[in-house]
Amino acid sequence: MTKHEIKPGQRIRVFKEVDRREGNWTHELSGTVLAVNAEETGSWHARGKNDKLWLTRIRLEKENGEITTIVADQHTRLELLDDTPPA
Repeated sequence: MTKHEIKPGQRIRVFKEVDRREGNWTHELSGTVLAVNAEETGSWHARGKNDKLWLTRIRLEKENGEITTIVADQHTRLELLDDTPPA
């Protein structure tokens, strides 16, 4: 599953990996997708549309009610848990 295939209402699991000199750091979390947006970073040195770097941000509501935002990059893996939007 790619970041372009997820939609609000779907339950997903996100696997993040951060490359580090000391060894890779991995984390996983799951929740219900609230929104998927390409948003600019505001980085002055990035070059892209309007001289901004655009990143895909996934806004999730975790099972405990916490809302979090994940930046999806080349080290992000997504797994669909439930394709049925909540009623």
